[in-house]
Amino acid sequence: MTGLAPPARFGTPDQIEVLVAMEPFVRNQMKRHVDRRKLWFPNDLMPADATLSSAADAELARLRDAARGIPDAARVALALNLLTEEGLPHFHRLIASHMGNESVWREWNNLWTAEEDRHGCALRDYVRDARLFNMGELERQQYAYIEAGFDPDWQRDPYRLLAYTSLQEKATQVSHANTGRLCADVEPTAQRVMAHLAGDEGRHYEFYRACFGEVLARDPNRALQALQSVTLGFAMPGHAIDGFDAMSDLVRRAGIFGTRQYQRIVEELWAHWNLAGMVGLSAVGRACLDKLMAVPARLAKLADYSDRKEKPRTFAFAFLDGRTVTL
Repeated sequence: MTGLAPPARFGTPDQIEVLVAMEPFVRNQMKRHVDRRKLWFPNDLMPADATLSSAADAELARLRDAARGIPDAARVALALNLLTEEGLPHFHRLIASHMGNESVWREWNNLWTAEEDRHGCALRDYVRDARLFNMGELERQQYAYIEAGFDPDWQRDPYRLLAYTSLQEKATQVSHANTGRLCADVEPTAQRVMAHLAGDEGRHYEFYRACFGEVLARDPNRALQALQSVTLGFAMPGHAIDGFDAMSDLVRRAGIFGTRQYQRIVEELWAHWNLAGMVGLSAVGRACLDKLMAVPARLAKLADYSDRKEKPRTFAFAFLDGRTVTL
């Protein structure tokens, strides 16, 4: 150790030393992120200015009429994506507690939170204007999710947070993009909103992917242990939502997000980090790497098994006024 005073953050002294040493790298990645983005706001997508003309009222009427044709599978995905985005307070807290609140990570957490906050606002504006749901029921689910909290079993390990966000941001990007595509031919505004959200998630994914890649380079054995733990137990942040299992099963059946999409994310990350080429590991690190390299094939088998055994299932959701959806 170098005698650094441990910041008020989670992690062992060795992990904290790694995270402090890589702060210039994080700052550079944050600058790169800001330089690449084009800032947008929910009102750019769903205008609600007091000076809007009658043409805007006509457009709103058109949107509501077209939105009647959005299939229920896409509606469930929109609801699940919205509820997940509304869990932002949980993630701001997790980043602050795991990464500290007195370094470049504080700046990133605030910037990331400001960008992510627009997602729930924009998506809520859309589903409300389009009259897609029983909003009272959806709001009750949202409240229950926020009240329930989101406390993953990361054992105060900051490496797990960076591994998880690398996987989760990409998963959210895929879910948003695929949901938008299901709506595009029926009501293109939905696709436009989801494309903006997906674009942000893709840039956030690249940031976290780069940061965890730096951890892998500096502290590979401990990083691989964290990655193994998070990968094998991965769950989307909305898993505490009431009815999440049914909603996520429907979304999987609709081809929006499920095991096959997760498999492709894992394969993309493993290739980007060149896990297969890692050398000089400890016995523990090598054992973790061997298990991680087997994950894509394991996921493929799980998806194949599910496809063989799958039978149509009927779902019902209060936010759709209880009507059934069969897939």
